[in-house]
Amino acid sequence: MGARGIREITRVRIGGTLQGMVLEGPDPAAPVLLFLHGGPGMPEHWLTRRRPTGLDRLFTVCWWEQRGAGRSYHAADAPGSLTVDRLVADAVEVADHLRERFGRERIHLMAHSGGTVIGALAVRRAPERFAAYVGVAQMTRQHVSEREAWARMLQSARACGDRRATRRLAAAEPPPGGPLPRRWLRLRDRAMHRAGGGTTRDMRSVLTGIVLPSLVSPDYSPRERIDLWRGKVRSARLLREAMFAVDVPARVPALGVPVHLLHGAHDLTVSLHLARAWLAGLDAPLKGFYTFTSSAHSPILEEPARVIRILREDVLEGRAALADRG
Repeated sequence: MGARGIREITRVRIGGTLQGMVLEGPDPAAPVLLFLHGGPGMPEHWLTRRRPTGLDRLFTVCWWEQRGAGRSYHAADAPGSLTVDRLVADAVEVADHLRERFGRERIHLMAHSGGTVIGALAVRRAPERFAAYVGVAQMTRQHVSEREAWARMLQSARACGDRRATRRLAAAEPPPGGPLPRRWLRLRDRAMHRAGGGTTRDMRSVLTGIVLPSLVSPDYSPRERIDLWRGKVRSARLLREAMFAVDVPARVPALGVPVHLLHGAHDLTVSLHLARAWLAGLDAPLKGFYTFTSSAHSPILEEPARVIRILREDVLEGRAALADRG
């Protein structure tokens, strides 16, 4: 990064509480990108140390750690302050902070997984703040997605003759409208990763792929590493069901900005075909859907070069020339 580049870890008062963010980019003149992590409650910037995305060579990126997550975790925060609507309001306020700091009328917004619920609702609420919306593993009707993933994994277990997995999955069927049963929640992440449809296609274990690396991450102090997981556990307890219950096609039938959706072909965590269906019915000035054939849930970590090409040639140029055809 050149002498004019930015690399800053800071906390900003958003919605009445200090919230953490990492800012990095090549030049003050670069376009600004706000990144909304998933989880809920799991910041993602620290993952880019092992898997660089290249976003910071194209944008000034704000890796915001959402209310209650990572550097934004505060043990004294009231549980009632952690809601989907509050996170949406926070996202708009962070966008305003970035617009003011960097002198931009509009910024770009990229959201991943659970962050896409917040991102789509934020752009729906305040489209005039944003130049484009990029959804990575876009959530739409997550309770339907969970049932699809369960059915696929049950079918795979039966085809492999794995009686133990078949028995456990059969007893953990997610209901059509939620809430998700504890049996399924105990199985889903491990089963999805073992099947190659989790965080990345080659990550077979959340323990070795995420938990253990986070506990030695140089991006956080020892106290912050503990808060990372305190925030994750609390956010999951207070936000997951509310986030999964959001019917994005019903809440967001139109967006007043270009929309680009990036999705891994092997993703079991979020349904590809439900994301594609939402985009097909969405009223937006420009739309593009991009399938990543070598990715599971995180194309920005798994196929970063192609992501950067899409951002440079389509998103920043107001096109969808590289999107899927047919």
